[in-house]
Amino acid sequence: MRRYPALLINTADIELWPGGLLRARSNADARALARARWVLRRKRDGQYLAAATAHGLLPLVPHLMREPGVEEALDALDQALHGTQRGHATDVVLPLSGLEQRLQALGIDAARYEDDTGLALEAEPARLALAGFDCYRRPLWLQPGAAFGWQRMQQHAARDGVVLEAISGYRSHDYQLGIFARKRARGLAVADILQVNAAPGYSEHHSGRALDISSPGEPPAEESFEGTAAFVWLTANAATHGFRLSYPRDNPHGIVYEPWHWYWHAR
Repeated sequence: MRRYPALLINTADIELWPGGLLRARSNADARALARARWVLRRKRDGQYLAAATAHGLLPLVPHLMREPGVEEALDALDQALHGTQRGHATDVVLPLSGLEQRLQALGIDAARYEDDTGLALEAEPARLALAGFDCYRRPLWLQPGAAFGWQRMQQHAARDGVVLEAISGYRSHDYQLGIFARKRARGLAVADILQVNAAPGYSEHHSGRALDISSPGEPPAEESFEGTAAFVWLTANAATHGFRLSYPRDNPHGIVYEPWHWYWHAR
């Protein structure tokens, strides 16, 4: 079985995934991904841009070096491979530049939104740890401390006869913007979307510290999770592992009750 690094390298426009974790979408992708040590993946739409192999960089799109952020991504990869990242890489976060303009395009006033909800902008980590796989068998990325806390909590629950499954962990600002774009395309107003989803930049998932949790046979991200043994166990034990429920009933942020959404904080 292929062994791969346990970290995802994150930049403003491009993610660098360890080889062996991404699914091929074509025969050409399959050949490139089979050789890849790292894969450059565009955050906006998930397009594979290049494979970094033992023999160099293999472009997967025309005019690779014209891609926004590609030089920054390659610099980040070089820093990771040669240990030139200043400070503790797991503590570094990405700048928030450009996000305010994207919010304005949605008709969201950032200052007013913060006053109304009490939510703060969440920066994306520059490094994310592989915390296992979610219930859809997708790689689960979390901030390293949260990844360790999740794994220990999952093991503790298993010893108590309770199965905890992850639905999702880290999401980029681009991912959250995509949620809004898809819902608007279905005819939903931004105000209605904000009742269910935090504005792009304000979701705790951006921080890599938030985790949506379910249990086998339970529909994901539904209030019915409250009635499961898994939720009862989390209520009693999650704090021991550094997790808290973010959005209880009647929370001050105006977000609907989410018994499945838990946030890790350093203890």
